[in-house]
Amino acid sequence: MRIAVVGPMHPYRGGIAHFTEIIVTGLADRGHDVRPVTFSRQYPKLLFPGETQYEPESEAPPAVRDAPRPLDSINPVSWFRTGLHLRDQVPDAVIFQYWMPFFAPAYGVIARGLRRHYGIPSFAVVHNALPHERHFGDALLSRFFLCACAGHVVMSDAVATDTRRLAGAGASLEQIEHPVYERFGEPVPDDEARAALDLPDDAPVILFFGFVREYKGLHVLLEALPDVLGDRPDLHLVVAGEPYDDPERYRRLVRAHDLGARVHWHDDYIPSSDVPTYFGAADLVVQPYVSATQSGVAQIATHFETPMVVTDVGGLAESIPHEEAGFVVPPENPDALAAAITRFFREDWAEELTDGVRKRKRAQQPARLLEAIERLVAKHAG
Repeated sequence: MRIAVVGPMHPYRGGIAHFTEIIVTGLADRGHDVRPVTFSRQYPKLLFPGETQYEPESEAPPAVRDAPRPLDSINPVSWFRTGLHLRDQVPDAVIFQYWMPFFAPAYGVIARGLRRHYGIPSFAVVHNALPHERHFGDALLSRFFLCACAGHVVMSDAVATDTRRLAGAGASLEQIEHPVYERFGEPVPDDEARAALDLPDDAPVILFFGFVREYKGLHVLLEALPDVLGDRPDLHLVVAGEPYDDPERYRRLVRAHDLGARVHWHDDYIPSSDVPTYFGAADLVVQPYVSATQSGVAQIATHFETPMVVTDVGGLAESIPHEEAGFVVPPENPDALAAAITRFFREDWAEELTDGVRKRKRAQQPARLLEAIERLVAKHAG
């Protein structure tokens, strides 16, 4: 089939861009004629909380290297221009990456125009039907876009519920498990990784990975850490990610609990080439989210076969079954979080949970995502 894919991709950074590249590369490898389309402007600078929207590394995956960039998220003229560009590709279907209502006006106008004027159906891979941090009008905007689509791929029960509610009970859904990210290659050996991060060889290391925002719960982990150190005083916490809210809040907690010698914050965006080092150094990945639908960090950890502690929010517990691939604890509960981390090291769960992560990895191969897209397109695009 000829399939157009719309979403962020190189040179844009982050998990959604990486996910778009999985789709483009994977569908092309399966023999489809794939036409990637990305943004000339994804966010206005004033609305982007980080330092840059762009990947610091210059090399683009071959499948997206020459992707056209007609879409400006805030310029309606570009929405019509993008629609005409997609029309000219004569695709059997258009696949949109959807993760926040900010993009719903542009996506909705394009999808509705393609359907109404040219009979080209659109589909959405829905990461979040509603955002982690809610604003007035989010549901209305998401409904505008999701109702314009012939079908949707979702990756958790929480997102499936939101998508059905917004797109209508008759919405055509394919639900899969979030695929692992394979683009990061093999992990760096632990001794080499720890040397690179200036960590001791024989100390327990836990990792908080990804950009820092309130809903990700780093503050809960810092509140829990003194109790963990009471049992394992040699433990180190690596925080690897750029702050998207006030970093001073977290630094105050580090000072208040005298954690400076045990918390190592690498507060820049972590480029793809460095990701294996951080996961190679870690015994355990901790995701103390206050709210979530799903998390790409869990799929990176699964790729590197690293056990996790996650909170029971959104679809995290679906991805990380309790006492099989990690531990699941209640959100916003430092005592429970500390107990789970302590238990992992005290009771020596590493081998058993690593075996469980390997089993999850086999169930989360990208082929299942690609098959779901193929089923939707074949069903609705004729």
